[in-house]
Amino acid sequence: MREIYAADITAVVRDMCIQANLSLAPDMVQAMENAGETEVSPLGKKIMGQLKENLKLAKEEQIPICQDTGMAVFFVRIGQEIHVEGGLTEAIQEGVRQGYTDGYLRKSVVGDPLQRINTGDNTPAIIHYDVVPGEELSITIAPKGFGSENMSKQYMLKPADGIEGVRNAVIRTVSEAGPNACPPFVVGVGIGGDFELSAILAKKALTRPVNVRNQLPHIRQLEEELLRSINQLGIGPAGLGGRNTALAVNVETYATHIAGLPVAVNMCCHVNRHVTVVL
Repeated sequence: MREIYAADITAVVRDMCIQANLSLAPDMVQAMENAGETEVSPLGKKIMGQLKENLKLAKEEQIPICQDTGMAVFFVRIGQEIHVEGGLTEAIQEGVRQGYTDGYLRKSVVGDPLQRINTGDNTPAIIHYDVVPGEELSITIAPKGFGSENMSKQYMLKPADGIEGVRNAVIRTVSEAGPNACPPFVVGVGIGGDFELSAILAKKALTRPVNVRNQLPHIRQLEEELLRSINQLGIGPAGLGGRNTALAVNVETYATHIAGLPVAVNMCCHVNRHVTVVL
């Protein structure tokens, strides 16, 4: 049994919160470069240049990429041969508290959804756990801003709607999001499971590098088809027109019930923050 101390996890999570908000992940940097090169709209090309300059300044000046430093969302894979001395959930929450405080990141979490009183330290975070074989602890943070989160959708389709129904749901969601989700987007899609799992799949899809396609051939084809269709909508960078409405469409799937076809579409702006650390 491998032992990991809660204090070490807290220190790692603290640094992850800051890193994710100050430096864009390498896959997203490359995607932004590609979009800038392929954009044909003069205004869209100018916008892409401004977005890339913002990323450069954020990294150089060590300031947040976006003023909305998001609600901290975690995907944690914990090996069943690990014992955490001191408590895993508490360690992660304390890391968020320290990261958002020490990093001078905006605190955007309210403790009650109706009373709306800010917690003052961006906790509590949202944590999804997956227990796996082995003795590794993998932590992925995905700070999620709510400009794009608010434009996300969940659909309970009928099995007869099939793949065409899935396509229509995704395109409809992107079209309605328009400039409100800060394009160019990354679109996470979850298909299958049940009501809540489809949404988790869509969120998790956003953490997959945008240059990595789904291993299932029919899902890979769907990702590519959806990206082409979305980029024909003409929404473009900042919603001002152009070819690059989306940088990627990532789809994740799971088994489902014979009577249902759950589909969730999680919109994400061009910063699509994600950092993974394995302990």
